[in-house]
Amino acid sequence: MPAAPKRLDTDQDTFVERLHLDRVDRDIFTGWCHAGAPLRAFGGQVAAQALVAAGTTVEQPDRRVHSLHSYFLRAGRTTDPIVYLVDRPRDGRSFSTRRVKAVQYGETIFTMSASFANDSAGPTHQSTHASAEIAKQWISKVPQPETIAPMKWFASMKSESAADRAAKLKAAGYPQREFVDMRVVDAEFARSTGRADQMAWYRAMEPLPDDPLIHACSVTYFSDLSLVATVTGHHGGRSGTAGLEVTSIDHAMWFHLPVRADEWLLFVTDSPISAAGRGFARGQFYRQDGVLVASASQEVLIREPVERAPR
Repeated sequence: MPAAPKRLDTDQDTFVERLHLDRVDRDIFTGWCHAGAPLRAFGGQVAAQALVAAGTTVEQPDRRVHSLHSYFLRAGRTTDPIVYLVDRPRDGRSFSTRRVKAVQYGETIFTMSASFANDSAGPTHQSTHASAEIAKQWISKVPQPETIAPMKWFASMKSESAADRAAKLKAAGYPQREFVDMRVVDAEFARSTGRADQMAWYRAMEPLPDDPLIHACSVTYFSDLSLVATVTGHHGGRSGTAGLEVTSIDHAMWFHLPVRADEWLLFVTDSPISAAGRGFARGQFYRQDGVLVASASQEVLIREPVERAPR
């Protein structure tokens, strides 16, 4: 059995290295994930890495991912590698389908189905109320990313010194630097448009290689950064839901057109309902020229704590 992959130096690695997997066998990969909550692997990175594993096994270079559907089954750990097992149900004339299981110590923590396809000729449209030209007009009125202060991911971590702060981040499994440039649009403005509960601009901090899979995986990573908050924002945000169980249940994405994750994308999200202990959020990624390039949806567990029987 090959040795486990070396854990990345969280002080030095790049965003692309955050997506990197070691190939153990034809359809087996391993990788490390950083924290999204203390010592719990960030779901967006798990999903992005699972898509890397799936896409790496698609041997037709002209096929790009067009959709994925996934479930978060257990919390992943940041202290151990994750093993990604790929199944190849079908390679057809135009489509390739892949299934991925993410496993830690024999337990499946995440599953994904992803479909890859050739681009084909056919009729096109972008809905009348959100045509590219109309979208470009309203996006031009949204505060542009250059006018918004960047999100400081770890600003809330108070410590006596930079070294103490770095030690706390490392101990909790967080990266020690930012990889994603996120600029959050004022919530009052976002709601005033009648289009969203939240809006945020995203791009990778560094230029990315031209590989379309890397860009799709990067956008998958971005998509899990604010959908939970879109749901909890209806209920007082982090402070208002502090006593509740809140976590992602499932996640789906559709990639409509090729996308570059190192150029600004506006993620427009809303949450139309929360009921029965589950909240639903959806979002759309627009380029600055108004073209809709990807869509996402997520169901979020948001419920009163459930008393668990002793194991």
